[in-house]
Amino acid sequence: MAPSADSATTFIRPRSSRAACGTALSVASQVRIAQETLDIYAPLANRLGVWQLKWELEDLALRYVEPEDYKNIAEKLAERRIDRERYIQSFIEELSSALRAEGVDADVSGRPKHIYSIWNKMRRKSISFEHISDIRGVRILVKSVRDCYAALGVVHTKWSHIAGEFDDYIATPKENNYQSIHTAVIGPQGKIVEVQIRTHGMHELNELGIAAHWRYKEGGKRDDSIDRKVIWLRQLLDWKDEVANASEFVDRVKDEVFEDRVYVFTPEGKVIDLPAGATPIDFAYAIHTEVGHRCRGAKVNGRIVPLTHALKTGEQVEILTARNGGPSRDWLRAHLGYVKTSRARSGIQKWFRAQHQDETIASGRHMLEREMQRMGVGEVAFDRLARKLGLGKVEEMFVRLADGDLKMTRVISAAQSLIAPERVDEAEEVLHHARPRKVGQQGFEISGVGNLLTSLAACCNPLPGDAIVGYITRNRGVTVHRQDCRNALRLRAQSPERLVEVNWTRGADAAYPVQLAITAYDRQGLLRDITGLLADAKLNVLAVNTSTDKSEHIATLTLTVEVADIQSLSQVMARINQLPNVIDVRRVVS
Repeated sequence: MAPSADSATTFIRPRSSRAACGTALSVASQVRIAQETLDIYAPLANRLGVWQLKWELEDLALRYVEPEDYKNIAEKLAERRIDRERYIQSFIEELSSALRAEGVDADVSGRPKHIYSIWNKMRRKSISFEHISDIRGVRILVKSVRDCYAALGVVHTKWSHIAGEFDDYIATPKENNYQSIHTAVIGPQGKIVEVQIRTHGMHELNELGIAAHWRYKEGGKRDDSIDRKVIWLRQLLDWKDEVANASEFVDRVKDEVFEDRVYVFTPEGKVIDLPAGATPIDFAYAIHTEVGHRCRGAKVNGRIVPLTHALKTGEQVEILTARNGGPSRDWLRAHLGYVKTSRARSGIQKWFRAQHQDETIASGRHMLEREMQRMGVGEVAFDRLARKLGLGKVEEMFVRLADGDLKMTRVISAAQSLIAPERVDEAEEVLHHARPRKVGQQGFEISGVGNLLTSLAACCNPLPGDAIVGYITRNRGVTVHRQDCRNALRLRAQSPERLVEVNWTRGADAAYPVQLAITAYDRQGLLRDITGLLADAKLNVLAVNTSTDKSEHIATLTLTVEVADIQSLSQVMARINQLPNVIDVRRVVS
């Protein structure tokens, strides 16, 4: 059981779990399992309405995923625990007296404080711990819905409520059938108190979710919404037998457990439930696998739309199919945005697996070679690259790339880390060519050094997702290079003792400049189309340089744009490459 914040007096670091269990897990494994819990099992408990389990899973997982944040919040809760408990007890006594005076039979208690919900609200609203409204909370349990609203009237009459902090989930239950009234008031001493009001039955269902249904199993009361959840669970078990491996099953569960959904209609009026961001291809595979395979276009509300169109609730979708043929491999390229659901992705992968293996391997090899060329990554032995990725054979790497099981950005980063240093004949200080740019420390995690000035090397313009390395300069702190940058390779051979491990940190929110070289057959409107595409992608263009070979009618454009990471870069390069007359798009590197 997760410790409640109010009772926590000490913080147990995740690393200490090694001594408490017979078989020690590495820190990386602990973090991976905890993140999987946040991604899958806590949302699954939420979808089933088992809130008590959801909260406990979230608190336990947060201890390992964000140990410092967990510790800070737990310590702040513990520091003021006694004063807060006294305040809440006084508030409960005053509220209980007011409810009795109005003839409302109610049980009033303090509400447990869940560290994950506090942490999530601080992050989502960008506020400090001191500004969280539900640090102090009480719960009112009554016999009937009428009593819920009577209790709400008492609370709002006695204390001023805070605008924007009122939710009525009794009148409008959540998708998982959660029912309760939430409000926040300014209590005694001007302190904010969150109040939850619900019936005893609602509370039992909210805490136990689907488990609360079993008491009615033998000839008792039925609940259609709970029955739908049971059917949904059985469907999950059926899916487990359909998918090729465990990761596909996990992806499909992720699609289903999150609440962001869209509801669209077939031409016959049947409702299709899809995750937010789903496309016509996802819709086609939801109808039938063969419809997905033969999909060639789509109409939404009677109008032709691209296959990357994000469907919206209430739209009517009609799929245009070919008599023969199969899906396109481009549909598996995540950055192109053709497919959202794992059901569609799994169907496409199965179709290609059924084709000739040699064709799949050749396609994967071609994709990798083309991407390495576009990203400016030097030659790497593919057998070494496969081993770096933990794969037994080169062919397996190519097949997984072609199927979309292996992210191209991960392969490119691994390839960068395998580039060998060049030999240097004479000592050379190359950093004066780098023109480093200062960045905030929030984007990096530097091993083994103190709080030094950090700069990005302009010679290679590293992006989040690139394999990087830091070099301790004589007077400019740490300069961060791509591991395959020519200057970084010289430094590795020349002064290896001045290299430090540098990693991108999660959640770094910034844009980074990168140069693109575009070669195209010259035509009117070419530059306008390229800049328009970048504007649609909400990318900032810092510089543009163009030149044209009149005799060959070849235009060369060099653009400096700001992107978030190498995945965003790969996505925009792929889209530029699809423009008419464009021959090649490459990342400019040193």
